[in-house]
Order: sequence, then structure tokens, then C-alpha cells
Amino acid sequence: MKGKHSITVGNNVLQYKFEIRRNITIIKGDSATGKTTLVDMIREYYENGEQSGVTLQCDKQCVVLEGRQWKVLLENIHDSIVFIDEGNAFVTSSDFADAVKYSDNYYVIITRESLPTLPYSVDEIYGIKASGKYGTLHRTYQEFYHIYGKQECINPYNPEVVIVEDSNSGYEFFEHITEKKEIKVISAGGKSNIFRELGHCADRRVLVIADGAAFGPEMDRVMKRISLRDDKMLYLPESFEWLVLKSGIIKDGDINKILEEPSEYIESEKYMSWEKFFTALLVDKTRASYLKYEKAKLNASYKNEKIAEKIIGVIPEGLI
Repeated sequence: MKGKHSITVGNNVLQYKFEIRRNITIIKGDSATGKTTLVDMIREYYENGEQSGVTLQCDKQCVVLEGRQWKVLLENIHDSIVFIDEGNAFVTSSDFADAVKYSDNYYVIITRESLPTLPYSVDEIYGIKASGKYGTLHRTYQEFYHIYGKQECINPYNPEVVIVEDSNSGYEFFEHITEKKEIKVISAGGKSNIFRELGHCADRRVLVIADGAAFGPEMDRVMKRISLRDDKMLYLPESFEWLVLKSGIIKDGDINKILEEPSEYIESEKYMSWEKFFTALLVDKTRASYLKYEKAKLNASYKNEKIAEKIIGVIPEGLI
């Protein structure tokens, strides 16, 4: 599955209207915010149609996955939007992660916990809030909102330390562009290690750069460590490869079209997260050029002053 998909579901009391655009969407929040009610409505409509008193509009089939037989059930669900309520422990398992990896479905998972086995985006973590009365039937309209907004920072930020997620090309690039600024660049060696590295830099001014396309599972604990501090900042582009593609150094009209609406080009069955897609795209578009990209080691061409400046130009001004 690919593309954006709008879902409107409700009854004569309550209505939800939202859009999903990636293979994994996370809904979090406290009790009594309507999360389980949403899943109940999806289930009722799937089982009984309009006789259930629920209406549902979507261009894809919406189903609920639950229980001990989830694996058997999922084998027969294709090209659908799959809703999973909290309390289904299988969502934390490696078996479920493997099933999602090669699935042509989209998944909407309700959970209060982080799911480290799944690479979901920081931009697809939502809460639900009521936004008043809806229409003449006085239905309450349940609105989705992003839990993690953008941080505000002083410009220039002037970090003492930059912590990057990877130890390959991205790390080499940021080490290169900061070598004259007396900024220490640390490779965390993976997104799960960023929390630890932040702990080692408690008294220093830190900028964390990580792949937002897959950093969702780390947000809860990382935000607890940096919340309400002005000496800790997160910058979460989709990936380093996305920065390169966005910079315009590769002259290709297809790239601009793809970056405008990535969801229209990223097939969930092939790419579990968008960072994988952007890496594959960059490798493909530079294969026969002096900018040939390899994730394991940075091509020296990317350290050229003019090229590096264009990539840096994608980063918010004053952040680094």
C-alpha cells in the first residue's frame, strides 16, 4: 500500500476524521480520550456494516486485529488499514515486526508504550482530543493532533556537542562541517543509544541529529531527558539521505516530485520505513555520477565546500 488515506468513522454521538500516510501510525494518550472507542467502531462496522449504527468512509478496508490468533488472521489481510487496540501484547514482539516488514497493509496502533521493534516516524505519533460540536446532530468531533511538536531555540544555538545517530556517511559529514567550529561530534551507533549519550553530556549544550522517519520509539524517554531544557535540542529530518536529496545538488525533476508527496511513491511492502526509501533513492539517482552515494562511507565529493553548504542549507538556520 502507498499514498494518503482519509478515514471518517462515527455514529450519532461521536465522529472521527483523520488521514494516515505511512505504514505505521501510533495513537497515544490517557484513558477516556476515545482511543478504544475508535477501534470498537471499526470492529462494529466491519462485522455488521451500517446495521451497527456506525458509518465508515475510506478507500481501503479497515479491520481490527487482536487476540492470540493474530498471526493466522493477518495472513489473510491484505491492502487494508489494520487497527490494533492497546492490550494486545503481540505488538511488542519480533514476530509482529517481521509481519509488518513484508506487509502490504497500513497499521494504526493504539499504545501507551514505546514499540522499539517498529521503526515509526516521530511525525506519525498522535493523541486524540475533542474539538467541540459537529454538525446539526451535535456529534463530538474527535481530532487527531501531533504529540511531538517542533522545539523553539535561540538563533544561533551554538552547540558544544552534536550527537548523531549513525556511524557512517551521516556521521562523517557532520564531523567534517563542524571541525572548524570546535564542536565535538559523537556517533551514538544507533538510535537506541542516543538516550545514553545524552546522559553523558548532561552539563553541555547538545544538538541531537537523528532519522525522524524511524525515531518514534525513542521519543518518550529522550524527551524526558531534554524536556524544559534550553541546552538540549533535537533535529529530526527524515534521514541524512533526505537532507542530501532536499539540498538540490542532484539535478533531477523526479526527486522534487517525490519529496513533495513521498507517500505517493513509497510502497509499504517494500520499505518498512521512509529512511530506507530515501537511501535507495539517493543511491539510484547518483549511481553513475561523481556524487555516487554509499551509506557505509561518505564520498569525498560531499565534503566539497559548495556541496556541503547546500546540504547545510536544508538545516534550520542557526542550529549548527
